Amino acid sequence: MAPETAAHAQGGDRVRGESLELTAEEARRFLVRRHFLAPPRSLPARAESVLRVVRELGSVQFDPLEVTGARNDDLVLAARIRNYRRGWMERWLYGAERKLFEAYNKSLNILPVEELPVHRVDWEQWARRDGVYHRLLHKHADLAAAILERLDREGALPGNAFVERSGPRLLWGWGSLTVPRAVLYALFRTGQIGIARRLGNVRVYDRMERLFPAALLERRLPDEEVRRHQLLSRFRGVGLLGLHAGAEIWSGTVPARERNRLTEAMVADGTLRRVRVEGVRDDRFMLASDARFLRGGALRRREVALLAPLDPLVWDRELLRQLFDFDYVWEVYVPAKARKHGYYVLPLLWGDRLVGRIEPRIDRKASVLRVPAPRLEHRMRRTERLELEEALGRALEALRRFSGAGRIERA
Repeated sequence: MAPETAAHAQGGDRVRGESLELTAEEARRFLVRRHFLAPPRSLPARAESVLRVVRELGSVQFDPLEVTGARNDDLVLAARIRNYRRGWMERWLYGAERKLFEAYNKSLNILPVEELPVHRVDWEQWARRDGVYHRLLHKHADLAAAILERLDREGALPGNAFVERSGPRLLWGWGSLTVPRAVLYALFRTGQIGIARRLGNVRVYDRMERLFPAALLERRLPDEEVRRHQLLSRFRGVGLLGLHAGAEIWSGTVPARERNRLTEAMVADGTLRRVRVEGVRDDRFMLASDARFLRGGALRRREVALLAPLDPLVWDRELLRQLFDFDYVWEVYVPAKARKHGYYVLPLLWGDRLVGRIEPRIDRKASVLRVPAPRLEHRMRRTERLELEEALGRALEALRRFSGAGRIERA
């Protein structure tokens, strides 16, 4: 028996053929441990904990909305790091020692800087490919050259320094963009400029050569290694990911047939383990290096985490339904009349169960965090309800401190 398989067997986990078998409870405990949520807010209160979270999860998704008093990336980090401060993350993103960077992975993500060569391959392909960014930059070559020349001459500049309020607009994503803004976006997506810092939600751009070491920018990786790494970033993010997960999880990676081939190759070489989970229909895969999170019995204490809408733990909606009996849709883009739960609703993780959802909202003018009653989805004894309420109070107090609100107002 291989050493890793032997360790699993000694720990009480079952191995059948090439698959590791887990009960639903074991799988939930594995996931919350692996996501640093057992218990929440238990990583040390220091900037280095941000690096640990980003490197272990592979990425943290950025979204500018601050309905709760915190952005999505803040909520992800604050759920795991005690007394988290945004300045800790910004130190590694925008400080003199850049150890994180922003790029499109599954979406706009905060990523470890050592992964920049992986994304360099895609940037160069976007620049060459006969696609939207290539055509846009070719059509507006004079404007793109003027933007790059100005950055070379003046240094880092906010995006709005290049944007005209009037003029032609291009259909883009959820709406439309002015031509200069679209060209800026294309330069960013092709790796010619990067985000030097932010002024609120305004990106400040600079040439990549001034942001990152030349050796890092010049490093080239074989295509197979790049595609393999892209897939691993998704397995790393979810923790127990199946090949039939939603298309949005695999966005930016390889087509399904190539995904299957690379996944089986990583199982064969020991990078991934195939896992069968009680109550989950399809095979799942975990990083073999995550075996340490399988150890241990019941969680020592149950605390509440307010999960971000784009937290890696909730990426795989089908896994949430099958393993946690929790149906979650982020309804921020759903028309108000069609929403079932609310605009910016956060899942409530208590121990290793998703027990409900809540929608805190910041009122900065009044310096109040307004919190309606949680919507709980599991019946529980009175003693459990009291225990949950106390844990929820601690989670909301942590959010209040981060948001800077003076008080919490519970409905």
